[in-house]
Amino acid sequence: MKIRTLLFICCTTLMASAVSAQPKGEDTPKQTIHIVKMDKRVSELMADRVTIRKDMGLKELAEINARVDETLADKEALMFPADELYGSNWDTRWVDPFRGGSKVEMPDSCEIDCSTFILPIDTMTRVTSKYGPRRRRMHKGIDLKVQIGDTIRAAFDGKVRIRNFERRGYGNYLVVRHPNGLETVYGHLSKMLVDVNDIVRAGDPIALGGNTGRSTGSHLHFETRFLGQAINPADIIDFENSVPHQDTYVFHNIKINGRKSNIYTSSSDQMVYHRVKSGDTLGKIARMYGTSVNELCRLNGIKSTSMLRLGQSIRCSAGRSSSVAAKSETKPAAAKATTTVAAKTTKTTTVEAVTPVASLTGNASTAQAAEPVYHRIKSGDTLGALAAKYGTTVSKLCEMNGISKTTVLKLGRSIRCK
Repeated sequence: MKIRTLLFICCTTLMASAVSAQPKGEDTPKQTIHIVKMDKRVSELMADRVTIRKDMGLKELAEINARVDETLADKEALMFPADELYGSNWDTRWVDPFRGGSKVEMPDSCEIDCSTFILPIDTMTRVTSKYGPRRRRMHKGIDLKVQIGDTIRAAFDGKVRIRNFERRGYGNYLVVRHPNGLETVYGHLSKMLVDVNDIVRAGDPIALGGNTGRSTGSHLHFETRFLGQAINPADIIDFENSVPHQDTYVFHNIKINGRKSNIYTSSSDQMVYHRVKSGDTLGKIARMYGTSVNELCRLNGIKSTSMLRLGQSIRCSAGRSSSVAAKSETKPAAAKATTTVAAKTTKTTTVEAVTPVASLTGNASTAQAAEPVYHRIKSGDTLGALAAKYGTTVSKLCEMNGISKTTVLKLGRSIRCK
């Protein structure tokens, strides 16, 4: 009896084990396949993840390299500003770096980036003296009203070339050379905050306004020069609105009879200059450009007996028509008459072209709407308030003025709103 009971228990146990093991034996192949598929999918996902991380790493590395290259190029441009134009000429004595007799090669044309211009003063812009002849002298810059101690700022990124004092002229003054090819001069300063070879950024404080040197009242004498030659700053900068006339300003070297000459002019063709060479006299230059010695003396603030220096720039005339006069050296009188007639014709054409359009459309506001609108910053102004006032957005304001949403607005600065 005991044996039967023991056998029964053993059989029951074996049957229970077989029953419990039977399902596991049937599902094992499916589970194996599922596990294999899962392992394969996980491997693929891991591989994709590694690839994505690798691609992201390469992209980030490329962006970092691009930023580094840009930074290095920017630093190099500031370390050696416009060296493609000035070469190794880094004279720290004269405002005109070619005054000592160094040869200057005037390019056929040169594009100057003015988009980063910052007004050198923080106060409201008030021009007290313009560029041009003044009291029988040539005033080679413009005077901006400042008080003694007012902050003077760099107009563009650049490197300080001269820090000097001139008792009968600029007083305390700085000359900064910029990567765009221009050099800016800041005169009559009370204190200079930078030294020679210092790197400055547009808007950086470089000096304090003053009344030193040949000055009758506190002001900033501001010049823009290209390869040593003074250029009217008002041709480049709209001082009424404190912004450049254009983001890019182009200088052209004029040719006479197909030959490269010692003349250069601005993109607006408002002025023509002649660089003095051996054998030149006022009479010869006057005949070449169809003008008179008295007119040359008036334009340049000199006397008919003044000694001309080699390399000196003489302003010869104004307007594109003067280049036509220069081509007709054999007939100066006729060329002069042609210049006068051409100038009058241009003026008349401009009036006739503008007036009928306004009268026919009957909507002068349409013409005005195309012109940019500026707002001068005053206390309490914000980008949001300006955007609401002029019916635009903060993003558009930032885009038009090349600023960011976090830029601090300076009192007196002009912001383009439309």
